[in-house]
Amino acid sequence: ISRSSRVTSPPDSYLSCTSMMLGLRSSTSIRVAKGRTSSVKVFARGPIVTKRGVAFKGGQPPVPTPDPEESELATIDYTLIATGIVANPVVLWSAWTLSQTGEGLPPGPGGAVGALEGVSYLVILGVIAYSLYTKVATGRGLPAGPAGLLGAVEGFSYLSLLAAIAGFAAYGRI
Repeated sequence: ISRSSRVTSPPDSYLSCTSMMLGLRSSTSIRVAKGRTSSVKVFARGPIVTKRGVAFKGGQPPVPTPDPEESELATIDYTLIATGIVANPVVLWSAWTLSQTGEGLPPGPGGAVGALEGVSYLVILGVIAYSLYTKVATGRGLPAGPAGLLGAVEGFSYLSLLAAIAGFAAYGRI
């Protein structure tokens, strides 16, 4: 900055009041030339970018607070993925067995396979109901999810429902 060029600016009290109203932070000194500094006020709304990187107030970047609604949706998404990955093959196996024998899966030891079959049908219906609810509420279906797994579970759930309907229809139970 040369001595011949003068820039007129509002008084410091005006700038301070304006910066307080707008919630701006200020830095009071900047390097002008080799070994010299100037007391120019620089106002910024976030991090100040310097040649060495980004400077944050307090030395550390602000930590974003997670949105509780997003974390709740993520929990629901992960639950649907985990249960849908198990339930879809069971329902498809049950539909194939139903179309071949006219009966569902055998009860298995202690009724565990039969219970898994029943719970799997409920999970598939739950995934489809949640998918339809999301479609009506937002105008879009379920998101793809991590690695596209939620979209795959949703698609296979519709396929499993159609296979179950076809299995029941093969023996005239519908």
